[in-house]
Amino acid sequence: MSCRIGVIGTGHIGRLHSKILSEIAGAEFACVYDTNLEAAREVASQYGTRAATSMEDFLASVDAATVATPTPFHFPIASTLLENGKHVLIEKPITETTEDAQALVALAQKKGLALQVGHVERFNPALSALESLLQHPRFIESHRLSPYPARSTDIGVVLDLMIHDIEIILHLVRSPVVSIDAVGVPVLSRSEDIANARLRFENGCVANITASRVSTERLRKIRVFQESAYLSLDYMRQEGFVCRMAEGHQKESSLLSKLFASNDSTIVSEFAGRRILREPVPIEKGEPLKRELADFLACARAGAQPKVSGIEGTAALALALEITRLIAAHNAAHPAPLKP
Repeated sequence: MSCRIGVIGTGHIGRLHSKILSEIAGAEFACVYDTNLEAAREVASQYGTRAATSMEDFLASVDAATVATPTPFHFPIASTLLENGKHVLIEKPITETTEDAQALVALAQKKGLALQVGHVERFNPALSALESLLQHPRFIESHRLSPYPARSTDIGVVLDLMIHDIEIILHLVRSPVVSIDAVGVPVLSRSEDIANARLRFENGCVANITASRVSTERLRKIRVFQESAYLSLDYMRQEGFVCRMAEGHQKESSLLSKLFASNDSTIVSEFAGRRILREPVPIEKGEPLKRELADFLACARAGAQPKVSGIEGTAALALALEITRLIAAHNAAHPAPLKP
């Protein structure tokens, strides 16, 4: 089944969408649209498609669309697309409010359309490797750091960066959040530029999440501690390792040992006859955004439920907004002292 797809927005993310759609075999990249028609024509020329001259022109030209505009425009654009029977992939955060997000979910369900949210890290091969090793996570620690960006400064770092890890952790733990501690500091923006949140889940798992956009380095890592192993993954390098007890010393270790070749193991410590092994995690590397867009096309063609649907996107947004609210309340109650 053919599926004509288009991109709305010609900023940094919209250009990436356009580039990758032009490269996906079998993708019918129909057009790109932006209120800045000159920018749309530039992108269209670069990636072998055409620029739609109006929203009406765009709607008549596509069966599915990706929305890569600033967050305030997500809801009106996505709702228009859904009302006109178009499958939608919308960049994160899904909308500005949970009410708008829930409205999009309900509209997509009513129309029988795919509504996917661009939590691209869910398509990172490193995460797929982690999921295959996951048993009963007890403690999760994630770090997402970057230098100050030239985009997305209209929102704080929680909605800009941390929301990726929020969605991943909700997916991995699959248990209600029972308490949140959060702190954030504005450094170069009016909203928080560095933030930390500590989440406690009903099943006993605890997650500690740090995000910064005022770092001197780029870092995207997650560590998961469970009864049988310690898992460490680097999203950027798409590599990782697992530390576990040697087989026979812990009841669940034999499950993990089947996934690794013994000659790749390194003994990192040995005490009282017990060995802790460090082994590389087997990861088949790939471009996450390309995997995400290909998955969206497959869902649009088949009318299938996306891996990260509007429901997951809404849950991540709700938690991110609550963390943002707690940070704002903390900063209001403890204002920075005035300079002399």
